[in-house]
Amino acid sequence: MSKRRKIIKLTTASFSIMCIGSCIEPFDAKFEDFESVLVVEATITDQLEQQRVFLTRTFEFDDDAPFPESNANVSVKGGGNVFVFQESVPGLYLSTQAFAAQSNIDYQLRIETQNGSSYNSQQMTLTQATQIDDLRAERISNNLGEDGVAVLVDSFDSTGNSVNYLYQYEETYKIIAPDWAPLDYVIRNQEGVDMLELIPRGMDERICYATDVSNSIILANTTNLSEDRVSNYMVRFMGSNNYILSHRYSILVKQFVLSNAAYTFYERLNQFSENESLFSENQPGFLEGNISSEDSREKVLGFFSVSSVSEKRIFFNYEDFFPDKRLPEFVNPCRPVGVGTGLLEQVRADVVKYFGTIVNNITGEVETAVVPRVCGDCTVLGSSEIPEFWIE
Repeated sequence: MSKRRKIIKLTTASFSIMCIGSCIEPFDAKFEDFESVLVVEATITDQLEQQRVFLTRTFEFDDDAPFPESNANVSVKGGGNVFVFQESVPGLYLSTQAFAAQSNIDYQLRIETQNGSSYNSQQMTLTQATQIDDLRAERISNNLGEDGVAVLVDSFDSTGNSVNYLYQYEETYKIIAPDWAPLDYVIRNQEGVDMLELIPRGMDERICYATDVSNSIILANTTNLSEDRVSNYMVRFMGSNNYILSHRYSILVKQFVLSNAAYTFYERLNQFSENESLFSENQPGFLEGNISSEDSREKVLGFFSVSSVSEKRIFFNYEDFFPDKRLPEFVNPCRPVGVGTGLLEQVRADVVKYFGTIVNNITGEVETAVVPRVCGDCTVLGSSEIPEFWIE
């Protein structure tokens, strides 16, 4: 008889700060013994691509975000080759050449930071490949009774050797500016005085496409099942009132097969993030991965994985699941307001867009109106460039 599948969801933010919880009351805390620790997120796959390594530093609670670790020397050695990585943006290192991890080859990550510290991973081999069998969207009510769309995945390994899975997704959605107008304001300087002028406008700010990536680490394990099968597993849920569903939506789901060591690391990391109190008496200690410093006194947080990956993409429209519902509310109420004093400065600051005319409820007169920029310019939320993969 099949046993219940064990599922873990973990916010990536906790990867950097170790513990995240909701505070009932604000408090001021100062940590005299704060230690800046290198944080490594590195997974190379069997896809032929530029592989990635992320390097950051742990940060204190009063900091806004992790600090990227820049100017490091990063390389992966395997099969007699050394693959060099270069920093693309602060903290993100891309392999200078595309490569795919091969079976039965040991790979090792090496990092040298700008302060002279060196780090090496244990040698890791590629996990067994297991394909996503099906990816689909279904209308459901979640555990809270919320109506929405679930993205579900099925996978099966007949050999029973995969067992450990990690899912990531990349979602892209179409945005139509609800109050786009064919005219817009520009500022003209006439004899030393800035003046507003309405001119015809292009269409490139009417329809856009935005892309978001998953911000959680989603693990599935089939060890206690009668077979190595992931069935009807929900990787994403969106309520029916989520504006990203309004027009057309696409999601790319990636399935990574993890080694036992990698799965154990992320499972333990989940235990850190779910710790009931940051200051509890039962602190689990520092979480060790498979990366160590050549100076044994230095700590490093992270795991180097070599994983097979499978991916699928689907598209759907709002009316496919909610044919009788109105479209979700936009991110802004988009209420047009009559043009008043200060319009020139608002246009200069690029915070409003021309709307057209409205009737003043008090005077009954027709007057020119503007809306918040997001309502008339979709590039606030996305890009007007159509993605290469996009299908209408």
